Amino acid sequence: MPSRVSPLTATTQCLVLVAFARNSEAKPVPYPSLDPEFLSQWIGRSEERRDRISLRQARLMQTTLERPASLAEGDPLPPLWHWLYFPVEVPLSGLGREGHPQLGGFLPPVALPRRMWAGGRYAFHAPLPLGTDVQRHSTIKTVSVKEGGSGPLCFVTVEHSFFIANRICLVEEHDIVYRDAPKPGAPPPKPQPAPQDCDWQRRVEPSPIQLFRYSALTFNAHRIHYDRDYCRDVEGYPGLVFHGPLTGTLLADLAASAVGRPLASFSFRAVAPLFDTAPFTIHGKPAQGGASLWAATPDGGLAMTAEARFAEAGFAKNEVLEPA
Repeated sequence: MPSRVSPLTATTQCLVLVAFARNSEAKPVPYPSLDPEFLSQWIGRSEERRDRISLRQARLMQTTLERPASLAEGDPLPPLWHWLYFPVEVPLSGLGREGHPQLGGFLPPVALPRRMWAGGRYAFHAPLPLGTDVQRHSTIKTVSVKEGGSGPLCFVTVEHSFFIANRICLVEEHDIVYRDAPKPGAPPPKPQPAPQDCDWQRRVEPSPIQLFRYSALTFNAHRIHYDRDYCRDVEGYPGLVFHGPLTGTLLADLAASAVGRPLASFSFRAVAPLFDTAPFTIHGKPAQGGASLWAATPDGGLAMTAEARFAEAGFAKNEVLEPA
């Protein structure tokens, strides 16, 4: 049986309806809900987008990671850099207070204020060469409402399939979690300790400029990545939040660099947030059939876990790689 969640108040419903009514060109969108039966109507919805895997965008990503802009037309796009493309084209008037597109539309209107990237799974079938036109087909696979220790949660999984001339190149399952606002004065949960035994390691020194650049490259207006006052006063965070997808990208790069083989599959799960307030570390080691990876907070807590599988076997032993 699904968890029973208190419905929105009449005042909140009216405010949402008024907000949409102000935009005369907007299509009618249902007010937010946590009713599992209502939200399940979004399962199976799909959309198509097209984009060119531009060389310029990829070279700007290289410089954001403090690397030479060395990529050329025809080179394969590095793993997980596809997030630089297919931006959601929403005007400023269509964004919510936190910077995400307003509720409704392709994604369901979940009645929880915080939207976070929970994790994802990726199957690499063929490269995405720079300079090619790519089609993306997106489908909402699951929507589930649960009761967590801090209140109600809603999980949405979206499957993205990427094609070049009808040939499948990449399949992504993107997990999104919606959660309630933090209670005033509530201490953040303490993450579990990260593993200590690793064969590969990198130190990451986050900065507000790097977070701003990645937000710009991905056309991501979520304020937790660049608005320190919003992070502190509204979300209750101690600093700017390091993008979960960027952490996943660094872990995928660590695996591919250490092994020297292309990825066949990759998955990651966010456990605890990372911030721009102090350096953190990413780690990896060989595992059966692939590699096990993780990110650790500055005080040794577990921030993210990941698993990688490779097109061919082979590992570099006891290698400490230079910072990204």
